Amino acid sequence: MTQSANILPFHGKGKGMDRIDSSLIALRRILRATELFGRELAQSAGLTAVQFRVLQVVAEKGRATATEISQRMRVSQATVTSLVDKLVAKGMVTREKSQSDRRQTNICITDTGRETIADAPDALQQRYVRKFQSLDDWEQAMIVAALERVATMLDAEELDASPVLDARDIRSGT
Repeated sequence: MTQSANILPFHGKGKGMDRIDSSLIALRRILRATELFGRELAQSAGLTAVQFRVLQVVAEKGRATATEISQRMRVSQATVTSLVDKLVAKGMVTREKSQSDRRQTNICITDTGRETIADAPDALQQRYVRKFQSLDDWEQAMIVAALERVATMLDAEELDASPVLDARDIRSGT
């Protein structure tokens, strides 16, 4: 089957095509918003949205283990290790042996990390969370159902993804 065989025939601009176009435009706007935020964050903080989210998780209590970060972000330990390595290299977090359990290593935020969070632009996902939480329960359920359906339509329901709005692949740790 050739690639052109996958293209639907165009029978004029009816209600169905208007909805298709509207849905594709909405998807593109979401992708562009995440891309633009990623650029803004990279320019102002020197971090990707995923790295910034790790920094936020660590900042909540001042320290966290890789396991806690992994569970919180729903990504593998290997991904967390790569992300933390980058934050250590930028001086935003340090690794310290736990005082209570020598087998454990804590990831601790530094003053530089705290300043980065304070100076960063309002995170796109934080805006989303604030607005989503203000919706009625039925609206939240409807949005979740619609987004899950879109993910299924794009054969993306099995992709590894964390609750971070970023257009880049989280597994790369960049």
